[in-house]
Amino acid sequence: MVDEPPKTPPSFGNMSEHHWSRARRGMNQEALDYYRQRSQAPGVAEGGGESNFYCMECSGVIPHLPALKACPHCGVAIEGGVRRYFNWVEMNETPRGDAARLLPLLLLALLALACGAFFLLRWLFF
Repeated sequence: MVDEPPKTPPSFGNMSEHHWSRARRGMNQEALDYYRQRSQAPGVAEGGGESNFYCMECSGVIPHLPALKACPHCGVAIEGGVRRYFNWVEMNETPRGDAARLLPLLLLALLALACGAFFLLRWLFF
């Protein structure tokens, strides 16, 4: 019978129990549960590449290419300007501005300024 050397725990370098990675053990359980849940989404098990996004309805993985009109997992139509990635949502369409609503106020202010300038010049020089 050969004597086996005693098993030692894996070495993590020069880290004590007070190192941040060990001192925070058990924290952020909510985030860890979320990532475990995300790993069960449709299409995740098949893997994916860097050019994937997620369905807004079922959180399934959808490849960018080929461009699809609907989610392959739940069939919901894919919006053109909004993409959900791992930890952010990207909106490619800029929101409509308020310039059209402010235009009448700008024109009114310019008219008031022009009238004021006209009467001031008339009063000073005539």
